[in-house]
Formats: sequence, structure tokens, C-alpha cells
Amino acid sequence: MNVIKATVVSVHTGKSDLSAKNQATAIVVELDGVVGDHHRTYTRKTWAGDKQAKGTIRRNERQWSAVSVEELAEIQAAMDLVEPLTGAALGANICLDGVKELSRLPKGTILRFPSGAELMVAEYNPPCLGMGTRLASAYRTKSGKPLENTSFSKAAKLTRGLVGVVEVAGTIKIGDEVEITPYEHPSWLARTPD
Repeated sequence: MNVIKATVVSVHTGKSDLSAKNQATAIVVELDGVVGDHHRTYTRKTWAGDKQAKGTIRRNERQWSAVSVEELAEIQAAMDLVEPLTGAALGANICLDGVKELSRLPKGTILRFPSGAELMVAEYNPPCLGMGTRLASAYRTKSGKPLENTSFSKAAKLTRGLVGVVEVAGTIKIGDEVEITPYEHPSWLARTPD
């Protein structure tokens, strides 16, 4: 099993869903999510894209979100942005350095932090139109062309980061080294020919 080493570049919390989060030096994660964050809860109502009927209360698989500086750089280049794109601007709780394809890590992947905190990946975090609209009004392009509300969704396809649940409570700080263990099916699940 290949363990990926990464470093926490920044951490953020915020009470709003579609606005930038506030940078901090550390965040505390409890079993119901990031303390002081909009997404801190065990349950949530369904939204567009969920398989359940509108308004259904379901498990919250989005207790935390993470992005990588490598993927942010790709999005920034694709959008032709003058200003750097940050994890805080995208509303992420954690920004990591050292994971080129963070968004492609499979469900079940574990992120372990020095405090003992463990986060489990639930799914890829697709870009949304609301975030795209906010970024289009806040950022400028190098070419001077205005950004469209859909520019972010197009640029961030498959590079928007991950969301997941808290497995073990703890503190996550800037500078922490993170051990990322990608999920692999156990060997006993593989069928062997007789």
C-alpha cells in the first residue's frame, strides 16, 4: 500500500456555504465535522444531484473539504487568473501541498494527521455554479476578458478536491505532515481461479 506524504498549507472555517472561508492557524475536527464550520453536522437535507427525494434528511458525507495547491494552480491557469486561487476562496477547510491528483483519490482513502485526527474520503467535490458565479465577480483574467459564471465549473472539472467524514477527532494545523493512505480493496476480496 503506497502512502502519500503531504503538508498542510492552510486551514479554514466559515459559517457560509458559498463564500470564502476564514483562514486560521489550526482547526479542530470532531466526529460531526469542523468546529465553527457551516458543514458541521451528522445529517443534511438532499440537494441537486442526490438520489433521494428533495428535502430528505440523509447522512452528511461533506463534513470537511480539501484541495491541493497543485490542482488550484491547474484551475488558476485554466481560468487565466491574475490573482492566485486559494483554498479559502473555494471554501475548502484544508489545503494540501504534495498531492498532484488529490481529486482522484478513491472513496475510503484515509488522511492521518500528527494529532491523531483521521479524515476519510467520501467523494470527489464537483464544482458548483454558485461558487463559479462568486468567483466570476471577484477575480480578473490576465487577458482582461470577463469570467463567465461557468468558467470555474469548466476549469475545475476533476480537480475541485474532495469531501469526507471525520473518523477520529483531533486538531489540524498549518505545517502538519499528512499521511494519505489510498483505499485499496483487501486481497481476500479477489477471487482466484481454482
